[in-house]
Amino acid sequence: MPAAIDSRHALVLFSGGQDSTACLAWALERHARVETVGFDYGQRHRIELECRRTVRAELAREFPQWAPRLKDDHLLDLGLLASLGDSALTSDRAIELQSNGLPSTFVPGRNLLFLVVAAALAYRRGASVLVGGMCETDYSGYPDCRDNTLKAMQVALSLGLNVPLTVETPLMFLTKAQTWELTHSIGGDRLNALIVEHTHTCYLGERGMRHAWGRGCGRCPACDLRRRGHEAFSEGRS
Repeated sequence: MPAAIDSRHALVLFSGGQDSTACLAWALERHARVETVGFDYGQRHRIELECRRTVRAELAREFPQWAPRLKDDHLLDLGLLASLGDSALTSDRAIELQSNGLPSTFVPGRNLLFLVVAAALAYRRGASVLVGGMCETDYSGYPDCRDNTLKAMQVALSLGLNVPLTVETPLMFLTKAQTWELTHSIGGDRLNALIVEHTHTCYLGERGMRHAWGRGCGRCPACDLRRRGHEAFSEGRS
């Protein structure tokens, strides 16, 4: 039997990256109980799984008003994704645009599977809201990040579980600069400094070099997008 569904209870798909941290802060501002779920799918940037714990701890320390709301974390093994096909996120191969128009970092079905598994967990935990950092404005062209895809998944999950389930995507129509602005509006310079120092977005898993926008290789598409967004955000505030 499922736990009693609570409209104040949210489950955030939390990778430890900038976008999912923005979504976690957004959820903590709005929901009385917030849990997080992460996925180990054999990603090259596995360092993000370590960053998840640090980010959660730093959020609770820097924003004590959120600490009572931040509840259990779940890390689920989805290694089958790596076995289903070659991707630059799960194999040591070049990051490039493919003949089908999608980047080689596209992992087919990744976000769809994330949502299915997260919904099953939410059902057991009594959460009625899933929160994800999918975005179709500043993104890499992934079809499973599009608003129509997420709306269809919300309907399918609600019907398949026979409970009302909402999929919230607060970043869906924001540029990366606007994502920096969102987190600043939620937690000011403290939250943005936390994101710069502790989150991880670099596809190559590099943490050594610290840039104004965060840690990463500075060359991959994820780093480039984050850098350009931070520059636009900073210019807008100068």
